[in-house]
Amino acid sequence: MDSRCKRILLAAALCSLAATVAHGDEQAESWQAIDPEVKPREVETVAIDSGDFEVGPFLGILAIQDFDTDFLYGLRAAWHISEDFFFEASYGASQGDLTSYEKLSGGAPLFQDSERDYSFYGINLGWNILPGEAFVLDSHALKSDFFLIGGAGNTDFLDDNFFTLTVGAGYRLLINDWISWRVDVRDHIFDRDAFGESETTNNFELSTAVNFFF
Repeated sequence: MDSRCKRILLAAALCSLAATVAHGDEQAESWQAIDPEVKPREVETVAIDSGDFEVGPFLGILAIQDFDTDFLYGLRAAWHISEDFFFEASYGASQGDLTSYEKLSGGAPLFQDSERDYSFYGINLGWNILPGEAFVLDSHALKSDFFLIGGAGNTDFLDDNFFTLTVGAGYRLLINDWISWRVDVRDHIFDRDAFGESETTNNFELSTAVNFFF
């Protein structure tokens, strides 16, 4: 009697195992039948292929310490020695307004209009610290760079010349393979003694430019 029960239980276990295997095969076949056909998104990336030289005009504003803020214009030319670094030569011009003292006192101006002409030139080294991409309509990628820049040059102001250090940062967006748009924020630092004692001045620039590669 015991052996008969064992045989019945063994047969039931084998049938259950066979049913489980068969059900698993059916599920595997159903899983294999699903084909999602996921297609990768095609993104077109703009890259520089015109050359390593970049040149273009810039416009902006310049806050001259003690002389208020005025319109700024100039020209920049850069040589991209690698994907990470570039040399840049720049020239800019603006004009100083009345000083705060002149505005408050109402007296005779301290400086002639010709003395208020402000111009600078310099050589800078730029570092593309955060290269990236900006997406347009989810299908077109524009190459971009956030960069740091610094250098030295000369400032002509108040009928005098001042050795000038420049530090700043900027953002460049490559519109196509030969045109770029950029925004720069810079500080032009030099010592002057226009008011009887030497002082270090910070002259802040905010500018934008459209540049061309060749």
